[in-house]
Amino acid sequence: MSLLHFSTTAALATIARVVCLLFLFISLVVSTVHGAAFTNSVVCRPELSPARRQELAAQLREITGWRELSFDQNGVMRPGSVQVGGSVTAREMLRAASSGPRLVILEDASERADIVFCRVVEGRWVKQPEAKPPVSIVLIDFKDFSHVVGDRDAMATFNIGWGVLHEISHVIHDSLDADRAGEVGQCEQLINRMRRECNLAERAEYFFTFYPGMERSEFKTRYVRLAFEQQQPVSGKKRRLWLMWDAALVGGL
Repeated sequence: MSLLHFSTTAALATIARVVCLLFLFISLVVSTVHGAAFTNSVVCRPELSPARRQELAAQLREITGWRELSFDQNGVMRPGSVQVGGSVTAREMLRAASSGPRLVILEDASERADIVFCRVVEGRWVKQPEAKPPVSIVLIDFKDFSHVVGDRDAMATFNIGWGVLHEISHVIHDSLDADRAGEVGQCEQLINRMRRECNLAERAEYFFTFYPGMERSEFKTRYVRLAFEQQQPVSGKKRRLWLMWDAALVGGL
């Protein structure tokens, strides 16, 4: 492929992305929820399929307790008016994200090898950035979550919905991840509070580790595991739970 062809293709892709974001932003500014004006700054890119939007919405409903939470035909997140149970901290954070000045774009990154579960990156406007809102793009690898196996109680607290909330926490609270083993970091401390409010197991560490015996394995499969803890209601003791996946498929090694 010639350099000219590559540059032209890249430029067209950039222009299309900017036009798409601008269209979405215009739709967000004029939208309302149940009669009250909202910026509605959490929105899916058009390429995020209806099935995956529904999957994410279902998991966010369980976490937040917003039983009508959904993404409308323009991809805008709508919390609805019915709330039963769920995490008050998660609701507060999503309200802040929805009504804040920063645009949060949810993007399907399932074919990208550099995304491990989820990641947030800064978006950039090509023209007149001073007249447009700041943009954060939450990249979601839906396929990565399908490779996770382990204790059922840990599975309930580590899914696409929790991954997206983790990245939105970076955006809203500028919280940091752990930088050393044995810690969860600021971001997961906040997510763990949400888990407690949902009576779910909490993440015990930020970093995954090799499954015992896999450190020097010559096989292509490289299993890793991630620790969670759940407090027992009677004894008060904490039970260690594990999730596991093949890092050769998910990435992150």
